[in-house]
Amino acid sequence: MTLRLILLASVCSVLVVPACSKSNNLLLGRVEAQIGGHTVVVTDCYRTSVPQPQIVVDIAGGPPTHRFVPCRDAQITIRGDELTVNGASYGKLASTDTVVVDHGKVLINDREAHVVAASH
Repeated sequence: MTLRLILLASVCSVLVVPACSKSNNLLLGRVEAQIGGHTVVVTDCYRTSVPQPQIVVDIAGGPPTHRFVPCRDAQITIRGDELTVNGASYGKLASTDTVVVDHGKVLINDREAHVVAASH
């Protein structure tokens, strides 16, 4: 019985270890990417492979737009220095701010960020 347990643990570790890296930790459900000078972390995201952030070309010559959608419920957009998560604006980022999307909360440099009211 002990040999079976050791064999099962070995097989599981061989299958899971390749899915763990700095950019994607399947065991912890944590993905990370560098987006326009910012480290962006999303938790509660259990994917074996994570799509890379994309740069959306602005034909009008505006600031670059970076889009990162590692999970269905986490859509991060940084346009110039403006942060949007799941369609809600969180204002401007400083040049090296770190963003964490953690179970629906948005943290900037480990402080909870709040939705910025849209000005019309």
